[in-house]
Amino acid sequence: MYYDEFNFNLMLEQNLINASDNEKKRPPKIPVANVRRDMPVYIFLIFLAALTVLSLGLLDADWHRLAERLPRLGKVFLDMAHFSTERFSLTFLTFTETVTVSVLALIYSLILGLALGALAAENISPWKVLPPLIKSFLAFIRAVPTPVWVLLVLASMGFGMASGITGLSFHATAFFGMVFAQLFEEVPGEAIEAVRATGANRVQVFFSAVLPSSLSGIIAWTALRFETNYQEAAILGMVGAGGIGYTIMAAMNSYRLGRAGLAVVIVFVFALGIELLSTCIKRRVKI
Repeated sequence: MYYDEFNFNLMLEQNLINASDNEKKRPPKIPVANVRRDMPVYIFLIFLAALTVLSLGLLDADWHRLAERLPRLGKVFLDMAHFSTERFSLTFLTFTETVTVSVLALIYSLILGLALGALAAENISPWKVLPPLIKSFLAFIRAVPTPVWVLLVLASMGFGMASGITGLSFHATAFFGMVFAQLFEEVPGEAIEAVRATGANRVQVFFSAVLPSSLSGIIAWTALRFETNYQEAAILGMVGAGGIGYTIMAAMNSYRLGRAGLAVVIVFVFALGIELLSTCIKRRVKI
């Protein structure tokens, strides 16, 4: 009797092992379409399609004329490829202005973003009502495009690099504030409580536990934002904020395509260098 019961238990255990192995070998389930679950996606796609049709209708473009002039695009690129060093010193000076605007806006917005991010993080904010208010304020600033902020600053401060730095810092500060708040909220609560147990105040907790734990993410996001700052600063010169964008626009308006082509190449080469450096930094940070 005991022998039969032992064999039965052994057989049952073997069947459970085989069932577990079969479960592991079974291919993962493929999610099927669910109309109710995917309804928000369908609504978004329908809204996007309707917005596209409406935009094309409001554009009122002469497609026939556009098709006729499209072949001229190749000739324009060919003329721009004949680089001209005419007034190269001015081109290089405006390029350095673009880099300066990018770097200074990055530094100012990084400092302000760290402060706002610390106040917006729910796990370290001194007041519970503060995080949603700050996040709503930052979302509003991010919703307004950078050129709009620059134009608003230009109206009050006038043309020049100062307006470009200030206008660019608005959007960059909101970006850093939102990103850093999320990074700070991901810091384990055990690390924060361990530092608080030593009698540290909020500032000491931030610099001893929160900031070191988020340092890799801060470096990666800062490198990414510098790319964006440079791209936007190169364009903002066309609206009077200073930089190489103004040189490109002036050269194009006067049909000095060779000079404009050289300026575009300078912008491209530096942007490529930033991209390679940013990629290298991100890889090292992940390691």
